[in-house]
Amino acid sequence: MTGHDTAEVVIVGGGLEGCAAAWALAERGTTDVVIVERSTVGSGGTGKSSGVVRCHYGVASLAAMATRALEVFENARDVLGEDVGFHQTGYVVGVGEQNAGALAASMADQRAVGVRTEDIDASEVAKLWPSADLEPFAAFAWEERGGYGDAYQTAQAFAGAARRAGVRLRQGTTVTDLITRSGAVTGVRLADGSEIHTGTVVLTAGPWSVPLLAKHGITLPITVHREQIVLIDPGEALGPVPVFSDLVSLQYVRPESGGEILFGNSDLAELEPADPDRYSNQATPSFLDLAVEKVGTRFPGLEDAAIASTYAGCYDVTPDFNPAISETDIEGLIVAAGFSGHGFKIAPSVGRLVADLVLDGTSSDPDIPASDFRLSRFAEGDLLRSPHPYVGAGEMR
Repeated sequence: MTGHDTAEVVIVGGGLEGCAAAWALAERGTTDVVIVERSTVGSGGTGKSSGVVRCHYGVASLAAMATRALEVFENARDVLGEDVGFHQTGYVVGVGEQNAGALAASMADQRAVGVRTEDIDASEVAKLWPSADLEPFAAFAWEERGGYGDAYQTAQAFAGAARRAGVRLRQGTTVTDLITRSGAVTGVRLADGSEIHTGTVVLTAGPWSVPLLAKHGITLPITVHREQIVLIDPGEALGPVPVFSDLVSLQYVRPESGGEILFGNSDLAELEPADPDRYSNQATPSFLDLAVEKVGTRFPGLEDAAIASTYAGCYDVTPDFNPAISETDIEGLIVAAGFSGHGFKIAPSVGRLVADLVLDGTSSDPDIPASDFRLSRFAEGDLLRSPHPYVGAGEMR
């Protein structure tokens, strides 16, 4: 292709967040938008998401984002025009004695921004997960509306809704640089040498956002972390079990629609740096050992459980394990990256915050202040952290 295109807004990256941003802009009447994706929609980190849906966050603005997003998942057919694979199984989180106070305080903050979460007794959890050993837990929280979904399917649904509204999607198209003049963005340059001229660029390219910003003197502090996932055949029909976040042994499990259990490790104290373009898509033998040990310890009732398969994806992790959804020092350039594993469950709200920043320069939701997610907080040393951190699992909350 030669020549130059124009658009009111260019979104770089056709993953879940970029497609959600396009949908949210269209929802507000801005449809002269083009999504530029180097491969296909959802082909990056989106397709590897474990898809847990929860509103349990110690950071109130994140809890608010999650509960607003939940309304979109629950009403996807009406809002997006198609199913997004959301299974409302419920979500339970359990903590040991040292974290019981933090759990109660966090739940109070969550309720203040509209999260429906409640205390639940161990006897009730035992009915939900009869194969679990609950002895080490001191307290539990229960979200009846939680569950899991399909991030790839959700990205496709956002893209479809945006396109029906008039947004353009260019797949197989790589952005190689941002074009600026006098401190403002004026477009993007593509691999074939052509340009798209625009006054607003939204950068939602995950870890691939980093080099595009670095060329223009903007530091986005992201570590790419390889996140390993193990699928387990429980050896028996489990029935309708909820997502279980175990903050004693630092693991989470959720059912798969085919009857398997998905296992993830919640201990992110040590990251496993990776190249997002070249990383092993299989769990390591040591991680398999860890999965067997953790699942076997917590679910001793699953006597015939066996490993079914494994895969790996990448998190784009910031210093505080929370995203930058922010204007930058370049006028008209907005970044939404560094989701650190939280991106799926808050995606509809991310899209709406991006649309607010593009159209209004600030957030429209008082429970989700734009300042919480400003990129400059990293340089300022003013990190976004929970006031009620869980000992041993602070990164996850």
